[in-house]
Amino acid sequence: MTNKPAFKSLALLSAFIFFGYTYAQEKKPVELVIDETRIHQTIDNFAASDAWSCQFAGNWPDEKKNAIADWLFSLDTLANGNPKGIGLTMWRYNIGAGSAQQNEDSRIKDEWRRAATFANSTGSQNERIAAQNWFLTAAKKRGVPQFLGFFNSPPQWLTKNGKTFATKGACNIDSSNYTRFACYAIDAIKQIQQSTGITFNYISPVNEPQWDWSDGNQEGCPYSNAEISNLVKSFNRTFIDSGISTKIILPEAGHIKYLQKDDDKPGKGNQIDAFFNASSPLFIGDLPTVCHSIATHSYFSTSPFNEATTIRTQTKEHILHIPGLQLWQSEYCILGDNAGEIDGRKRDLGMNAALYVAKVIYLDLVMANASAWQWWLAVSPYNYKDGLIYIDKNKTDGNYYDSKMLWAFGNYSRFIRPGMKRVNISSPDSNLLASAYKDAQTGQLAIILVNTSATQKTITVRNGATGYKSYTTYTTDATNNLSKQLVAGAHLEIPAQSIVTVLLQIPQLNH
Repeated sequence: MTNKPAFKSLALLSAFIFFGYTYAQEKKPVELVIDETRIHQTIDNFAASDAWSCQFAGNWPDEKKNAIADWLFSLDTLANGNPKGIGLTMWRYNIGAGSAQQNEDSRIKDEWRRAATFANSTGSQNERIAAQNWFLTAAKKRGVPQFLGFFNSPPQWLTKNGKTFATKGACNIDSSNYTRFACYAIDAIKQIQQSTGITFNYISPVNEPQWDWSDGNQEGCPYSNAEISNLVKSFNRTFIDSGISTKIILPEAGHIKYLQKDDDKPGKGNQIDAFFNASSPLFIGDLPTVCHSIATHSYFSTSPFNEATTIRTQTKEHILHIPGLQLWQSEYCILGDNAGEIDGRKRDLGMNAALYVAKVIYLDLVMANASAWQWWLAVSPYNYKDGLIYIDKNKTDGNYYDSKMLWAFGNYSRFIRPGMKRVNISSPDSNLLASAYKDAQTGQLAIILVNTSATQKTITVRNGATGYKSYTTYTTDATNNLSKQLVAGAHLEIPAQSIVTVLLQIPQLNH
């Protein structure tokens, strides 16, 4: 009987040693290893679109619309050193098809989803376009270097049904009007040049061609691959004849799967090979005005994580068979129920939606090798997870609100500038998503870390044989929006449920 206390003490000691060892293991820093010799894609841009709210928000009081523009475009810093804005590097401009001029006759019920067209005869400028142009100019003034004009539909007066959406899923423009469509695009480009001094770097004539676009919820037009190929050939000839330098980007696929296979849309899929494989009868990859990038949207393909990873890895491998071809993720916001992980309905200004978006960006950049990542509505009036900034649905004034999605996007867009290259970085922790980018001119490295877990992570960073002893971090979490901090020491703490950009200082040899 006398040995029981001793046994109990021994058991307590063993438990203490075991749990102490486990705790130490849990607290062991996560070592991130950079390999600059493994270079992946070159980054083109990070962007968002002006659809549809900027046609009204551009008429708001100067103080408010300037504040919105600062959040989206500014590279300035506040007095505390934090960024004033997320520094987008491209602005997507909606070239409307004329549903706004049709008003109720457009049969698009929501006035905020109607879009104005440029006058093709009188030369007068619609008030909505003037408001859009305010944001276009504001972007340029704040240093945005790239601009893209996109069409959801051909202009109304060229469509088969006289509307800006289709009938029974049929392409809404006859081939005899392809050249007129291209001429209208040139007119729009020139009017933008004349009124703002801005030349579109890119034009996107087709949007999500796989969908029917027959419900009248917005402007839209379906196309088969053959129709896209012929349309782009008409654009190419017309652009060359006019001397326009703007490049054509296509096809803005409605789902990433359509880049690889037809799936449920015969004649509208397998778009990598259809447009960029020289053996294809629809090949347009050698046309001088066609950008050597293929654009897709990330909707409906982001959950669950393993499946999202697989389809992106497959896409990356498929694209690698076309020399020099790049991938753009050209439109995303949170839609649907995403395998039960998150629902697109109802605004979420907090971290739940922000972390989800940050994961999607990671997937597209790292698993799919995307060289561009572009958001849908920069400014939204809706009760939906579709906006970086939200406004009251008021044409002349109202309140405006930032979201954590805005600042999470900024963890990427502010610090990964055009021309930077993604380099390899490994993370042994599946809850700590890491990607790294190098500026070849300055040699600076930026690491983006997405900590999806509910616990803080301690990390160290090694680059070859060297380790880092100082860091500059920008943190977005429940209480911070790109908050700047200077950190000395080999270890770095990454808050729970956060997105952190780490700018690496000159590495020092470990001793």
